[in-house]
Amino acid sequence: MNKKINKNRKIYIAGHRGMVGSAVWRVLEKKGYTNLVGKTSAELDLRHQQAVLDFYATEKPEVVIDTAARVGGILANSDFPYQFLMENMQIQNNLIDGALNAGIDKFIFLGSSCIYPKFAPQPLKEDYLLTNSLEPTNEWYAIAKITGVKACQAIRKQFNKDYVSLMPTNLYGYFDNFDLQTSHVLPAMLRKFHEAKLNSAPVELWGSGTPMREFLFVDDMAEAVVYALENKLPEYLYNVGSGLDITIKELAETIQKVTGHQGEIIWDSEKPDGTPRKLMDVSKMKDLGWSYSTELEEGIEKTYAWFLENISSIKEVKM
Repeated sequence: MNKKINKNRKIYIAGHRGMVGSAVWRVLEKKGYTNLVGKTSAELDLRHQQAVLDFYATEKPEVVIDTAARVGGILANSDFPYQFLMENMQIQNNLIDGALNAGIDKFIFLGSSCIYPKFAPQPLKEDYLLTNSLEPTNEWYAIAKITGVKACQAIRKQFNKDYVSLMPTNLYGYFDNFDLQTSHVLPAMLRKFHEAKLNSAPVELWGSGTPMREFLFVDDMAEAVVYALENKLPEYLYNVGSGLDITIKELAETIQKVTGHQGEIIWDSEKPDGTPRKLMDVSKMKDLGWSYSTELEEGIEKTYAWFLENISSIKEVKM
């Protein structure tokens, strides 16, 4: 492992306004990094190659952390497959190829656990990449992310540069998406329990509650990014998660406790459960010396506190 990085080095965080990018920015600032660069999509459209090349030429960052992506749920992936494939490839290709051509030696690429095959054994190991077919509901996004992983791997192999890919599990935390139409399971549940508490109503949830899922607080993900920044990781691909999973029923009960909801939880077993289990093998990161620090209940408490502070600006929260 390398010595600690110079905290005055210019670090560009692509997607710095998103949940993960803003967490990376927050953690870097807290650790004393003083030369961070971020651009909004209005200031820099990452889909346009020349704009990215001009940015690199002008700003001359020494490190790039790529948290930028077009994201969405199952419905969005289904309705806009071309955009999810092409725009994500444009964003990452412009950033990765531009960084290589600009002589940038350090690049951290963030992906998603959806890059792994739908029926891969549990827990998901990095070696399972490209061993079987993907989940059809998000294959367009997954294929784009796989090309980013492979681009970074090729640069490591051919040019011996420190380009590494981190694949997070299900993330939650500050600046999450709480829109019930498009959010993921944890923030959607948190909002449902909050509104049901206000209305003294039961909470209706999909499925049986038996599927198991893994969650990681977004600031822990940011800490993993900083670990990759401050050290030269020996391999090209690392899973990042807690390495622990719980049932959706246990998740619901934890959120109910944190929000203070007193009513009934009704499970609609007519609705689909989805994949029975989705757990990451995080032993590679653990062996290097990094592991998560925020337990799930503590992370949910922090997220709920943030939600309450920002409730007026969160989309479509019904009070």
